[in-house]
Amino acid sequence: MNTTDQAKFRDLIHARLDEIAQEDALGESGQATVELDQQAVGRLSRMDALQYQAMAKAQASRRRTEKTRLAAALGRLDEGEYGYCEDCGDAIATGRLELDPAAAKCIGCANG
Repeated sequence: MNTTDQAKFRDLIHARLDEIAQEDALGESGQATVELDQQAVGRLSRMDALQYQAMAKAQASRRRTEKTRLAAALGRLDEGEYGYCEDCGDAIATGRLELDPAAAKCIGCANG
């Protein structure tokens, strides 16, 4: 992988990290503690709020996982190992990296 490609993928990774940071900021309010005062909120509304809170926490967990994967991809870029499968060492297809810049395995190894 040449330096132009590396710069392109580094930009893709940073752009995705910025998107995740924005999503984190928007999702913080959904993770707030749900009020249990039945006088202020009806039972069904409270159940909806609890479900919304659980979904917001699950989304935050997925974003944390994605940030970890992207940080690992940046590490591979710095080490000169980006774009190569961590299992077999073959080159990962450029199209795969464009769709998922954090991909660490070629399609053959990822499929098992």
